[in-house]
Amino acid sequence: MTPLDPATLFRPGAADFVADPYPAYAELRAAGRVHHYAPTNQWLVPHHADVSALLRDRRLGRSYQHRFTHEEFGRTAPPAAHEPFHTLNDHGMLDLEPPDHTRIRRLVSQAFTPRTVERLAPTVHRLAERLVDDFCAAGGGDLLSQVAEPLPVAVIAEMLGIPEADRPLLRPWSAAICGMYELDPDEETAADAVRASLEFSAYLRELIAERRKNPGEDLVSALIVAYDDESGGRVRLTEQEMISTCVLLLNAGHEATVNTTANGWWALLRNPSQLAGLRAAPDVQLTTTIEELMRYDTPLQLFERWVLEDIEFAGQKLPRGSEVALLFGSANRDPARFADPDTLDLTRADNPHISFGAGIHYCLGAPLARLELQASFGQLLKKAPRLRLAAEPEWGPGFVIRGLTRLQVEC
Repeated sequence: MTPLDPATLFRPGAADFVADPYPAYAELRAAGRVHHYAPTNQWLVPHHADVSALLRDRRLGRSYQHRFTHEEFGRTAPPAAHEPFHTLNDHGMLDLEPPDHTRIRRLVSQAFTPRTVERLAPTVHRLAERLVDDFCAAGGGDLLSQVAEPLPVAVIAEMLGIPEADRPLLRPWSAAICGMYELDPDEETAADAVRASLEFSAYLRELIAERRKNPGEDLVSALIVAYDDESGGRVRLTEQEMISTCVLLLNAGHEATVNTTANGWWALLRNPSQLAGLRAAPDVQLTTTIEELMRYDTPLQLFERWVLEDIEFAGQKLPRGSEVALLFGSANRDPARFADPDTLDLTRADNPHISFGAGIHYCLGAPLARLELQASFGQLLKKAPRLRLAAEPEWGPGFVIRGLTRLQVEC
């Protein structure tokens, strides 16, 4: 039998693959547990049990620079021209490992406790209601740009204390920075990310300086207290870590919510019997609906880890310096874990999807994301009971962060 060439199936730069990667995932799962993907020199892992286990395996890391130089790890340092992006990205807790990750996450987690999220609920529901009211009054429009995007951006901006007049700057900055998370981004994408990193960082430095003079009840003011609180002469949070944390909270705090909203409604509109059942009992099904939509069309399709020491995995040696690509979208459609995984089932109760990750990098904002999704879906189900598709949507070019470019609907 001829060995499988993963590159014939896994084609993240192809529009048809981005539009529907799930048949290819099924073939990858059937062919084995791990596949070397030559174009990016990564190991693809498509099964749920393996992805879940490797997310928790401390022999792998989001970064290697806490233990090795680029040269020691056998990697080439990023181009000097990309340095502003990497300075911003590498000081955020998503790309840090303990002890720095532990220190920063402990500080930031205070903003995402169940009690804090519960206090945010009235604000989230008020924002969702206003957006949906305006959307329905206009007879519909682009659900992505008019409801899905504004809600989580507004919530995170509110938490950070970003003035309302400045909030239109945030989504373009975030989109440009997140372009670098795709596989093998080109130089134009890198240049856009560098520009956005410089502009966003400069903006936050000014905001931090203003909050130092006039502190408020926002998260930036709370982080300044952490920055200024020294124990034995040791600063608990550097200014760069503060800036990187704010950017991460915006990027991670809305990308998944935006794409789950748009992708989710597109899935519902393609499954009218499921949508009819939800409309008949929204209060009963809404919680399981949100989880099922996140599983069925995962907003984050792939998550990368570096192999920090030689390991044996599925009969394959993964040497130190290798990179593992954990296929979240495939894991969430694995029939070994989910009954009838290619069917949208809004009443699915046993649903351990990994869309929020696992292990020490499990999404800190998962409770807030669920709150936002329940608020927006709940309002649309209530106020747009005849919501219908007005134009066939198109998928954006991104694969790692996968979503529609627009979703034109009528109320």
